[in-house]
Amino acid sequence: MHHLADLDPDIAKTLAAEAERQHRNLELIASENFVSEAVLEALGSVLTNKYAEGYPGRRYYGGCEVVDVAEELAIGRARELFGAEHANVQPHSGAQANMAVYFTVLKPGDVVLGPNLSHGGHLTAGSPVNYSGKFYTIVPYGVRRDTERIDLDQVRDLARQHRPKLIIAGGSAFPRAIDFQPFGEVAREVGATLMADIAHPAGLVAAGLHPSPVGIADFVTTTTHKTLRGPRGGMVMCRAAHAQALDRTVMPGVQGGPLMHAIAAKAVAFREALTPAFKDYQRQIVANARALGDALQARGFRLVSGGTDTHLLLVDVSPRGMTGKDAQDALDRAWITVNKNTIPFDTKGPMVTSGVRLGTPALTTRGMRETEMVEIARLIDRVLANLGSAAVEAAVRGEVQELTNRFPLYVERHKGGVR
Repeated sequence: MHHLADLDPDIAKTLAAEAERQHRNLELIASENFVSEAVLEALGSVLTNKYAEGYPGRRYYGGCEVVDVAEELAIGRARELFGAEHANVQPHSGAQANMAVYFTVLKPGDVVLGPNLSHGGHLTAGSPVNYSGKFYTIVPYGVRRDTERIDLDQVRDLARQHRPKLIIAGGSAFPRAIDFQPFGEVAREVGATLMADIAHPAGLVAAGLHPSPVGIADFVTTTTHKTLRGPRGGMVMCRAAHAQALDRTVMPGVQGGPLMHAIAAKAVAFREALTPAFKDYQRQIVANARALGDALQARGFRLVSGGTDTHLLLVDVSPRGMTGKDAQDALDRAWITVNKNTIPFDTKGPMVTSGVRLGTPALTTRGMRETEMVEIARLIDRVLANLGSAAVEAAVRGEVQELTNRFPLYVERHKGGVR
């Protein structure tokens, strides 16, 4: 970091402050995680210097014989990890992975059946402010009021009524495991292509702790930075029959040169995910989420769908007379990082919400287990039971600092860079 500190002390100071925040706070955002030192090393490597438009062995530029090896390793490890026939590791994000599938199988105006954003879906499944909602005719499905789980009868009925070209299974705030088999049956019945978005549970899928859509869905998209614990980025897997069309869509259809440093970091993360230790880690993520959920319920919180099968919880804070924004802001002041989130049938807008979303991947990476989850539930309850109390927030900050100091982050790096 001494080069950066000498050249640009403002950015160096910013990175050090963020490193301190990550070490200090309890990170409960379900879509965030902490990558390994090895992933960080690959991400900050000389591969960022290389343009490599095209694919291994078929590049537009010369001098790609070395970066070809990195991409081939990433592809091979992704296929092995998920049992996929084909993988494209070039998408820069989950949103672009989803865009690649849209542009591969659809024309503007085609009908898409996807999860309602306010019921746990994702922006790229048809939000009117997103390209998906602007270019395509979106038919949303949701969850049942009584169970707050995906309404498969509604999925089937809407598919028969609207005959979509594409059906999407998956989202960003479903605390329950998704069974992809019924979606596959509906897609076959109506002649639709099925895309499974496993951005959130990808690590659980890889470890065999969540149903896999591979072999059921035509396309499987994911990010690489949530439960998979890799660098920020995306990936698409598909049947071999779709491989050529997909690759042409990713490049040159929606992207230019791939980020080779990020692809190398993905390869490292996939190698880590192929180890027995990674499966143990995923099991602990799930155990921690259940322990946190049980402890919150014991303190009177209502969990959407009554609990979790995965790494995330959706907590309805409205019975406590507050909004999700109120809860997020108060917890943030106490160094507990969460995000406000709509809950099914929410009457508040997405910038206010009635709930908060919690996740355990990042805390589990630090080594925390069920005992710490019970402690964290107590701290959350203390802050929200005394909403707006500066004294309580200050006291909780002290307890949070004691807890995070017991589980230091990036201990091999000096404080001038990352702790």
